[in-house]
Amino acid sequence: MQVEGITKVQELIYSTKVETVMATDVVILDPDMPLEEAKTILKSKRISGAPVVEGGNIVGMLSMSDVLAALENGKLNEPVRETMTSQVKTVSKDSYLIEAVNQLGSRGFGRLPVVDERGKLVGIVTPGTMMRSLLHEMDASFQQKEAEKLQAYRASHIFDDIISDATSLVLRFMVDDRDFSNAGKASSTIKKSLQRLGVAPAIIRRVSVAVYEAEMNLVIHTDVGGEIIVDVRRDRLKISAVDHGPGIENVQKVLQPGYSTAPQWIRDMGFGAGMGLANIKRCSDIMTLMSEPGGGTRLEILFRFGQHELGGRAATGKRS
Repeated sequence: MQVEGITKVQELIYSTKVETVMATDVVILDPDMPLEEAKTILKSKRISGAPVVEGGNIVGMLSMSDVLAALENGKLNEPVRETMTSQVKTVSKDSYLIEAVNQLGSRGFGRLPVVDERGKLVGIVTPGTMMRSLLHEMDASFQQKEAEKLQAYRASHIFDDIISDATSLVLRFMVDDRDFSNAGKASSTIKKSLQRLGVAPAIIRRVSVAVYEAEMNLVIHTDVGGEIIVDVRRDRLKISAVDHGPGIENVQKVLQPGYSTAPQWIRDMGFGAGMGLANIKRCSDIMTLMSEPGGGTRLEILFRFGQHELGGRAATGKRS
């Protein structure tokens, strides 16, 4: 199959927390202020919209297009609450940036309020804030690479220093069901471990996306939690995401992009869009999904290193 490469920006989207890219100096509007006053605020701040807050809680969003529509209808003297959009989607500050991207992209929003664990407004994410922060993260990542080279060299030579017929390194990570606050920790830790082992950056980017999606599937769909097992060898890397229930009724259906069995409340949070398995498949060399109703599910994802074989020497067809 044709494996799709993952760019550095795509990798960062899966590994960067929303709180690191959000703008914290949020312009807010009062629901009882006249639309004329709200228009003046938006124009003076040079922004196209803002959240409407009452008693510390977000009660709506008002965009400049809403204001212009009110202007055409002669309603600028009406309060903001009469025109604002009251169904507001938010994202948690502890979520990874991919969840904000999914919300902004799928719903056509230009801005997304960021809330804390109590649901209070703490920031806002726009395409502009994301782009500026991602550029900064890319620069910081470049500066850090030189300092990590020696550590990666030492760790990667484990496959040369240990003599056996088949040397492998196995890592295990437990994932709890519905634990959205810790979702992404396992994939972040795996990424750092692979960097220490000297895995090629292009492969790590693909692994980061695939493991994040596998981890989120465990968080969203299992009722007993599960584990992610990483088996690293000189010539390949295998990821196994395993749980013990509730199983999948129709494996072929869930492999279709956009098909989701996640409950509506999870989809409202920005998760469970039905693209996880499709993203895993496009990143991996081989993906295998095994499941049955009432039983467990096992997802195996294989990455071949090829010329990037670990241990400081090129692939020769021999195995450690």
